Amino acid sequence: MDGVKTFTGDVLGEMRKATWPGRRELLESTMVVIVSLVLMSLFVGFCDRVLVMILQLLIPTGCI
Repeated sequence: MDGVKTFTGDVLGEMRKATWPGRRELLESTMVVIVSLVLMSLFVGFCDRVLVMILQLLIPTGCI
């Protein structure tokens, strides 16, 4: 049990030493992440749609 207390104390000490971002920096970083997520989602969706169209041309449906 002493090990858990020591570990917890060490973690709390390290968290106090950390430099936390300000509100403005946090909001800017969050916006970068959200915009990147949307752009990557659109890109992956576009690639998926193109590949589906190519496969539909190569493998016609209803041939079974």
